[in-house]
Amino acid sequence: MKDLWAGRFGSRQLDPQIRAFTSSLELDKRIAKHDVRGSIGHARMLGRQNIVTPEEARALVAGLEQIARDIEADSFPWPADAEDVHSAVERVLRERIGPVAGKLHTARSRNDQIALDLRLFVIDLCDELDRSLRELAVALVERADREVDTVLPGYTHLQRAQPVSLAHVFLAHVEALRRDRQRVAHARERAAISPLGAGALAGTPHPVDPESVARELGLERTFRNSIDAVADRDFVADFLYAAALTAVHASRFAEELVLWTSAEFGFAELSDEHATGSSIMPQKKNADVAELVRGRAGRIVGDLVAVLTTLKGLPLAYDGDLQEQRVPLYDGAIVAPALAALATVVRGLRFDREAMHRATERGMLTATDLADHLARSGVPFREAHEVVGKIVRERLAKGADLAGLTLEELQRHDARFAATALDEIAVEKSLAARTSPGGTAPARVREALAEA
Repeated sequence: MKDLWAGRFGSRQLDPQIRAFTSSLELDKRIAKHDVRGSIGHARMLGRQNIVTPEEARALVAGLEQIARDIEADSFPWPADAEDVHSAVERVLRERIGPVAGKLHTARSRNDQIALDLRLFVIDLCDELDRSLRELAVALVERADREVDTVLPGYTHLQRAQPVSLAHVFLAHVEALRRDRQRVAHARERAAISPLGAGALAGTPHPVDPESVARELGLERTFRNSIDAVADRDFVADFLYAAALTAVHASRFAEELVLWTSAEFGFAELSDEHATGSSIMPQKKNADVAELVRGRAGRIVGDLVAVLTTLKGLPLAYDGDLQEQRVPLYDGAIVAPALAALATVVRGLRFDREAMHRATERGMLTATDLADHLARSGVPFREAHEVVGKIVRERLAKGADLAGLTLEELQRHDARFAATALDEIAVEKSLAARTSPGGTAPARVREALAEA
């Protein structure tokens, strides 16, 4: 097969070792359908602009549409010695429709061609990631709806802090996923720019119509600068950033699942269909899905760093280094199925509500309520905090919790304690008292569910 650039090099053939090293064909196969879709749009534009004749345009489009069907059916005859998807498609097109196939590349470079292919691919990745984000968010909201009155310890520093509603915890993760969906939407918007018409870097002397191609491809805008059009890979970094932060959020929730389903916490149990076991320890039930979600987060963060590190040293416009971005970009697709698997696990979780409630009764989780009690009577909160701190220290010395505390004991520390303080440190009362906007009081959580 003659290389697309063979004229410059005469009869000398590219060294097979160098061909194997520089070829991107295997990587390109994943974006082949996008490449052909872009070529069909380009061919139609060539015909509309009379850059090729209407008959030539129809022949090009018909040949490309058949290639698109072959790729979809996994029956496209990939030439083993093709340098990339562009040369492979053009070669097969030439074999099928003749020399007119050589006119397809008029007013186009592989530089603007690959930039378009990747943009169309990233748009698909964004759509897939958004669907998975929504699936996980819906699973969490549905579980939250059943757990408004389920109470468990909220944690800071991984130490029991205050009682919270389990639904409130789920909705906290939904908020992060909501932000992730916004980031994905922004990444999609920035990817939806057509670079066709930029040529290699300087534009083209042919009377091209980039806007009509963009409209046909469903892209919102066209490029403003031909050099930037072929050099820009911000959209790759944008997608990977959105995917990486999504993976980080999924990892945080996955870590909670690992903790909650451990014997040390005992708050939840995985469905048998969603857990794995041990090859040597018969009793084990492992949260492998959650652990793999955590692991993939580290992997996708590395992909983002790889892309940014490559971009930072590149002069304008196109450089071969950009070919290496395909691997981390493709790897970014692993986030969507991870979210979908996590959603399946969420739907199958079983919670031990009694164990959760028991955990709120140890660790003096309602100590802040005592301080708030004094503050409501006019005591400066700093003073109230110190008073309750002394009560906590005394109870710890006795090996006791707040349960069983008497009004006499409270008033020995501060006479301003009223009898209602003993009611206010009950777990359910503490939960119900957190009525501030966005708080964990069941009434507020139900409001949040209605808006979710």
